[in-house]
This record gives sequence, C-alpha cells and structure tokens, in this order.
Amino acid sequence: MSLTSCMLHAVPRTDKSVYLTSDLAKALRLTGNRTITLKVGSKSALLPIRLIKKSGQHMYIPASLMTTLRIPRVGNVMVVSNSSRELRIGPVIGVLTNIEGSSRPFGSITGFIRQVIKTNSAKSFSFAFSPRNVNWIQGTVTGIVPTESGGWARKTFPLPDVVYNRLSSRKAEKSAGMEHFKNRFVRKGIPIFNWSFFDKWDVYKLLDGHDAFRYVPESRINPTSEQIREMLDKHKFIYLKPTAGSLGIGIFRVTYNPKRGYFVRYRKAGKNVLIRYAKFEGLMGMLGTDRGRLSHYVAQQGIRLIEIDNCPIDFRFHLTKNGSNQWVVAAIGAKKSGKGSVTTHIRNGGMLMTPEQVLRHVYGSRSEQILQNAKDAAIQLASGIESNYSHLLGELGFDIGIDQNERVWMFEANAKPGRSIFKHPSLKAGDTATIQNVYEHCLFLSRFRSRRDG
Repeated sequence: MSLTSCMLHAVPRTDKSVYLTSDLAKALRLTGNRTITLKVGSKSALLPIRLIKKSGQHMYIPASLMTTLRIPRVGNVMVVSNSSRELRIGPVIGVLTNIEGSSRPFGSITGFIRQVIKTNSAKSFSFAFSPRNVNWIQGTVTGIVPTESGGWARKTFPLPDVVYNRLSSRKAEKSAGMEHFKNRFVRKGIPIFNWSFFDKWDVYKLLDGHDAFRYVPESRINPTSEQIREMLDKHKFIYLKPTAGSLGIGIFRVTYNPKRGYFVRYRKAGKNVLIRYAKFEGLMGMLGTDRGRLSHYVAQQGIRLIEIDNCPIDFRFHLTKNGSNQWVVAAIGAKKSGKGSVTTHIRNGGMLMTPEQVLRHVYGSRSEQILQNAKDAAIQLASGIESNYSHLLGELGFDIGIDQNERVWMFEANAKPGRSIFKHPSLKAGDTATIQNVYEHCLFLSRFRSRRDG
C-alpha cells in the first residue's frame, strides 16, 4: 500500500484520462502502468494514465470526469494505491444523523456536527446525511456541508468509504427499516461504527464473563419486589433505572434504613423529591411493581462514592478508537451531584469539575495513581464490550465512580456519549481530541492509513 497526498486539479479537457506528475506516480509506485481504476467512495472509472513533466505531486482530471465520479472539490487530497492497478482518492466520510431544519439542521448537535465535518476537511471529503438522503440505485448521497459564511449547503457525493453513526434519537434508531438501512452499507463493504444506542442491560450481558465484569455493580433486569427487597437488605441502597433511559430521566434512588424505613428520591417537574415509607409494601405501591411499572427497569447496587461537601462525585470517561485501532481515554470530566439530586447530571443541579481538581482534593499526592487505575479500568471495559459486540465501535462514554475504598465501578456505558462535559473551559482540549481521534479512526477503517499497528 502506498499512501500520499497530492494537489487535485480539474482541467477543461474532453479526453477521459488521468494525468499524474512523475513525482506522484513514483510515490504511488505506478511506473510503467498504462491504465488505472480510479475510485472515489463507491464511484470508479477505468482510465488511461498519462505522465506529465512537472515537479511536485499533482493529479489532473477532466472536469466532466470530476462530475461523473462526484468528486466534490479540487485541492489537497489523500491518495492511496492498494495495488498497481487501483488508485483511491479521499477518504469520503459520511456522518449519519437526524436532519431537523435549515439554519440548525441537526438540532442541538449542529455545532458538534460542524466540528466533525470541518476536522481535516482540507484532506478529505466529509459530509452529514440522513437515511432519506441516500440514493442506492445511483450510488450517491445528498450530503450537507458547512459553508464559509456559517450556513449549510447540499452537495452530491458518492457513497462514502466509512460511516460514523451519530443518529441522536433513540426513536429514529429503533424505527422500522433502520437496521436494514445500516446493513446495506455493511453488504457493500462500507464500515459503519457506533451501530446503535445501548440499553443498560445490553452492556451487562456484553461484559458478563469478561475480566472487566468486576467493575459492574450487581444488577437485576425487570426486578421483582422480592429481588428489590434482597438488594436493599444487602446493599442498603439501590438505583432503579429505565433500560433505555438517558440524562438521568426516570431514575429512582431507594435507601433502606432498618430503623427509619425506606426513602425514595427522584426528580419530578424539574424538582428533587424525597419520600419516606415506613413499610416496604408502601414503597412497592408507589413504584408500581404489581402494575408492571418496573418491567423495563434495571435495579443496580448503590455505591458509596467519594464525596466533596457531602455530595457524591462520579466521572464521565470519553473513550475513542485512534488511528491505530486502539482504545484511548480522550477526555474525562468530573460531576459533583447537586444537593438532594438522584444523579450527578448537570441538568439536575450537578456541577462540572476536572478529575484533577476532585482527586487532589480527596487523595492529595496519590491522585495521579488513582486516576491511572480508573483509566486502566475504562480501557478494559471498552475492550470487554467490544469483544462481545457484533458491530464496529469507535467511541464510548462511561459513567465511572470510585468508592470510599478506592474501588472503581462502571454505572453506565454509552455508544453515543453526550458532550456536556466539554462545556468546562479546562476540557476544551478533550473536545478537540475526541473529534480528531474519530477522524483518525475513519482513516483506519477506510484504509487511508497503514494498518501495521492495528
């Protein structure tokens, strides 16, 4: 495999030939070839090669051929020859997401999608699209790209070399036909990563039997009253979480005090609620176990986390694959819970901090070692999930806690992690790192990077 970059030019010629400078042909090891298959995403054409005497690495393509191959722009591009008979220009990177409007076409994640597309846009062809933008018969996608003026424009691209799935709606992901839609890329040999959102029990099953399972609190799916009673007797407090929930919505924290009864905390109408029940039966009546209200819930062992000002702390670890197909911890945010809150979510009154701030406060000079232990656990967890998952993963978010005995626990795993931690000024570098790593991983999956390290 020979990988390099070149300046791509469109020329007003009528012949269907590709013109290469001798320097470029040499870099791609194409000396002596008379014809080549030129590929851009899913589009290809068998073309005569003509060498021209000009210094530097340049490629000249007739303007009509640019249109046929749906090459979206001229300028700097990456070019790879996998054999002496094939050249690929690109990569073409498609970001699959929901399209909602015109000025902010991707809703609340519009800014993030803009960042993803613009990352290394001088070297590749990146665009956003929704399922309805794909024309399978023509092998094209009507992609949305940012303009210099800050707006958005539509361009026609070939089917991409790789798809980064950032569909932001669980409802859209679970809609009829979405699985079939994504599988069409797979059947065409187009890698698509971050297949779908996880349900909480999916993660439990994926890790069961793996060494990393030791980081997962005891959990029960669709818990019965008896199981809830047993877990409260054993752990003294538990969390009840919707299997498909996010942002802390619908979570109950239940505490058992042998002398005072049962306490349940939850959030209602934007406020934190605390109710006491003297008897277990009263608690069960409120939770509606007899009415099947917990049929899509997981009961999870409560953990006594490290605290600051009597407020529990947990951490969001944002992991990405890099260009060598390795998991790396790209960013970490610490979340301090609000007073009386069920969770540490910022929208529920939580406070964002850096992990260094928190761990220095709690552990002093030992903080670096404690943080390294948690990073090692996060990498093990990512590897464990990936080893049993049937699709490609390139990004994971973990909600991780450290208990008062320094043990690391993982409470949540997200296949499409939110980005609220990057609102902290000290975490801006992590914001950039996660997006750059995703781009590098796209290069790996699309074979625009050597796989020697993968």
